Amino acid sequence: MSILWVVLGFILLVIGGEFLVRSSVALSFKFSISKMVIGMTVVSFATSAPELLVSLQAALSGSPAIAINNVVGSNIANIGLVLGITAMVGAISVDKSFYKLNWPAMMLFSVALYYFLKNDSVLTAFEGAILFVGLFLFLFVLIRSTKKDINVEEVDESLAVVSNFKIGLWLLIGATALYFGSEWLVVGAKDIATAVGVSEAVIGVSLIAVGTSVPELAASVIAAAKQEKAISLGNLIGSNIFNIGSVLGLTAMIKPIPVTEPQILTSDIFWMLAFSAVLLPMIFIKKRMQISRIKGFVLVVAYGIFMFLVFTKDKF
Repeated sequence: MSILWVVLGFILLVIGGEFLVRSSVALSFKFSISKMVIGMTVVSFATSAPELLVSLQAALSGSPAIAINNVVGSNIANIGLVLGITAMVGAISVDKSFYKLNWPAMMLFSVALYYFLKNDSVLTAFEGAILFVGLFLFLFVLIRSTKKDINVEEVDESLAVVSNFKIGLWLLIGATALYFGSEWLVVGAKDIATAVGVSEAVIGVSLIAVGTSVPELAASVIAAAKQEKAISLGNLIGSNIFNIGSVLGLTAMIKPIPVTEPQILTSDIFWMLAFSAVLLPMIFIKKRMQISRIKGFVLVVAYGIFMFLVFTKDKF
């Protein structure tokens, strides 16, 4: 039964996320917000909603390990799994903004999260506020540094003419699906952790993290296979920054998140830092400014090793 709750939870999160993105974009057009700003802010916030609801639900229901490791695991999966598999389908080109802004910002957020958790084994409301404000500063710099004529492909212009009734209906469907999806997913995941005999931190960094990354993985692989717009490295880096800044930042502001599982600070977060850090030297070795198929394969293998160690360490 717990597996059924997890599956239903994932399905509702995907549905809820899709409706929230569509309604948010349509609403933004109503307020005459530019397409570029919608793509960089509204879409990014809306696509982080499933992770936010899962982390918030976990923190409020007394499972802080799931709240933290949902984000840590998602950030690892975004690079090791999503980026790795997408690059294996088709090489991904990298532009200068990666090492000038996106990568340094991701490392700054990642190191700040580690420092806040290591300092007193809790992410306080004040620290959450720092991460959340930092996210807005990053977005401000990002928008200022981006050319005004950027083509934001993920924003559907047809949503500019959607009726107010339809926007309201989409928001209601999205919010309802996200609420129940997050609740069922956390309940099912906790039951599975108990039944299998592993910690909630392991379930958070593996099952839940991969599940919340599946929509991004599917979209990226399909786009790469069609040789259309393979997911850009900037989008994945942005997703990792949003996960820390908005998901953990907002959750901690509502309820401080204590570290209850030691492996979060002794192992998991170091894997997140390592996956993030390795991207910089990776783009400068053989086939510069490109994540080639071979580099993608290396990332996927590294992710496989991480997952193996996560489960074997918890068992023995």
